[in-house]
Amino acid sequence: MQQSSEIFFRILGISTLRYFILAGIPFIVYYHLITKKKQAAKIQYRHASRVDFTREILHSMQTTIVFTAILYLVVYTPLKKFTLFYDGITDYPLWWLLAGPVLALLIHDTYFYWMHRLLHHRRLFRFAHLLHHKSTNPSPWTSYSFHFIEACTEGAVFLLIVVFVPMHLVSVTIFVITAFVINVYGHLGYEIAPLWLRKTFVFEIVNTSVYHNMHHSKFKGNYGLYFRLWDRLMRTEHPDYVKEYDAIQQRRLNNDPANE
Repeated sequence: MQQSSEIFFRILGISTLRYFILAGIPFIVYYHLITKKKQAAKIQYRHASRVDFTREILHSMQTTIVFTAILYLVVYTPLKKFTLFYDGITDYPLWWLLAGPVLALLIHDTYFYWMHRLLHHRRLFRFAHLLHHKSTNPSPWTSYSFHFIEACTEGAVFLLIVVFVPMHLVSVTIFVITAFVINVYGHLGYEIAPLWLRKTFVFEIVNTSVYHNMHHSKFKGNYGLYFRLWDRLMRTEHPDYVKEYDAIQQRRLNNDPANE
């Protein structure tokens, strides 16, 4: 029992440190160090308040505990035998260490889109998702700011992933860090995508910070997490997204031509 609790708190400590490093560094850089220099990249001109930041951090700690509990259940309890989680790094080809996270991201994006739309149902929104939408002008701290119910729903995707996708702890680490970095970017409040992205096919597929920021400010549309595919397929992409993205990128270009 003591060893189990030590493992749990070790994972919790690592997860908490990851949150404060990966969300904290962009927050310090964009909200304190280079605020004026990058003002043209600010999606909404106003800033969230310290009260917002405090609320987001506190609820993110709750979410971190929930996610830690789910990871612990999968990796360190008998539940593991019902999954494809594996310990030996050579149990699968080494390339699977990268293939696993890619598949996990694709599954997560599909899961998130439909879960997210469900949470926006009028009977569920007030109880489970309104807390996240209190951040109408999101910051990096918003990334894990969920109601307990939403945190459990969000974290449940990990159970789904390891049931269908072989995952080593290395793969899980890659997936979790990649997912969180994208999440922080989506809530950053600044559009930092390179200007050349707009002219590539990648722009037609991936989300941007403007994309998710519009979801927070408009409350409808742009439900996807990593990709635009489900929103475009289901016609839930906000009709003004591309126009808004182009306007902000043009503003960056006009104010900071040496940006890229």
